[in-house]
Amino acid sequence: MPYEVQRDFRGYGRNPPDPQWPGGARLAVNFVINYEEGSEPSFALGDGVTETGLTEAHGINQLKSGRDLAAEGMFEYGSRVGFWRLHDLFRDRGLPLTVFGCALALEENPEACAAIRDAGWDICSHGWRWVKHFELSEAEEREHIARAVTSIEKTIGRKPEGWYCRYGPSVNTRRLVVEHGGFLYDSDYYGDELPFWLTVDGKPQLVVPYSITNNDGKYVGWMGTSDQWFSFIRDAFDMLYAEGAKAPKMMSVGLHMRLIGHPARAVGLQRLLDYMMQRKDVWITRRVDIARHWVATHPYPGKGLNE
Repeated sequence: MPYEVQRDFRGYGRNPPDPQWPGGARLAVNFVINYEEGSEPSFALGDGVTETGLTEAHGINQLKSGRDLAAEGMFEYGSRVGFWRLHDLFRDRGLPLTVFGCALALEENPEACAAIRDAGWDICSHGWRWVKHFELSEAEEREHIARAVTSIEKTIGRKPEGWYCRYGPSVNTRRLVVEHGGFLYDSDYYGDELPFWLTVDGKPQLVVPYSITNNDGKYVGWMGTSDQWFSFIRDAFDMLYAEGAKAPKMMSVGLHMRLIGHPARAVGLQRLLDYMMQRKDVWITRRVDIARHWVATHPYPGKGLNE
């Protein structure tokens, strides 16, 4: 039967597998920079709208129509300034991370692409553009996936290892990702704390779940200060770390350059990194390394959880 998205309310249940993280770590932590600036809907790209998502303009609705130059500048801050602040926070500590990169955005900043290469960060494709894939036709989505891979191979020097849509995939996304081939995993799922296998059109597909909860997107919601963000993510880390003594887990932390790249917010990330580094038995790693470890330690069982 052709692959169809199925809902699963059970997952691993009461007895999840032991991830057997390297060094016997209790918790694997993956930080993600979402590199989106320059690929978002805009007048410059012919969309006839200005994107305000995850900016100070979000929800303000200052402009009823027309081009919003203020919001454009907020996006540009992310790649002009925010990227470099986050880059230095991780580089100075020798910590790895993953870039969820929109291909067109990366094309706009060769210097950032060079820094990503030099740092050894892995790339998970965040689409050709920062658009909602569930609004694309199947043919359009297939084209976006192919263009993203071709573009990232040119800008970064290697193909993306994983795939992740803006917010949510379409019902076709995972099937089209598998159809295209070359991806070790996708992260278009929020319902677990460990990777798991699916079978898609007869082929194995590894899902490495992501998190909107452990995410700086909270800054455009109910959260206002770096202290609030730090304590919120720290509490998640502390609980997972404590649980990890019996059942190790994975933790994803999502970052956006135009949000947490601002100094009043970046200081919360600074505190978080230093806090995590004080704990033993924590594996702060790239997403591709989590995926590779899972493939080696928990190989495809011959059928996925959807069978």
